[in-house]
Amino acid sequence: MSRIVLASSNPGKLAEFNTLFADSGFDVITQASLGVEDIEETGLTFVENALLKARHAAQVTGLPALADDSGLCVDHLHGAPGLYSARYSGGHGDSAANNAKLLRELSGVPAEQRGAFFICALVLLRHANDPAPVIAEGRWYGHVLDEARGHGGFGYDPLFLPQGQTGSAAELDPQLKNRLSHRGQALALLHERIAEVRG
Repeated sequence: MSRIVLASSNPGKLAEFNTLFADSGFDVITQASLGVEDIEETGLTFVENALLKARHAAQVTGLPALADDSGLCVDHLHGAPGLYSARYSGGHGDSAANNAKLLRELSGVPAEQRGAFFICALVLLRHANDPAPVIAEGRWYGHVLDEARGHGGFGYDPLFLPQGQTGSAAELDPQLKNRLSHRGQALALLHERIAEVRG
């Protein structure tokens, strides 16, 4: 299972996955390079959406497929933007508009009530009808800042201050971010579980 199709068209995610998989021994190719279009995310949880995306990519390509679904869950907003993180402001993938809406929603909310976490659910299917997918989840805790800081990363990174850090996710060194982040945690766990499956 050395060749895997990555079921995502998000350029920020693709860049992170390329870095995270650099020394894995897997040949990760994007679904876009194989002509696979995004599927509608109709699941009610991050894991369900990741399964939908991985199964779709595996069905179309005939290859093992890896998908993630991830987002930012804010305590004060009862978990929003959550599943709708990429389209929080209405359009899909408009980070500036999403960040602006998040700041409006949290206007006047004190720092101690701005707790949040990024979550990443990763799913690896060996084939489209795989009854036992490998699933891994990572969570990265912190809180939402009252203004954007930094120019790295993507999405909500400029507004997210991870626990134990003095800089936002967008200010972190990319290698450090990849080690600490929800996606990095989930991928490390996925590697462990793949090794267990292989025996």
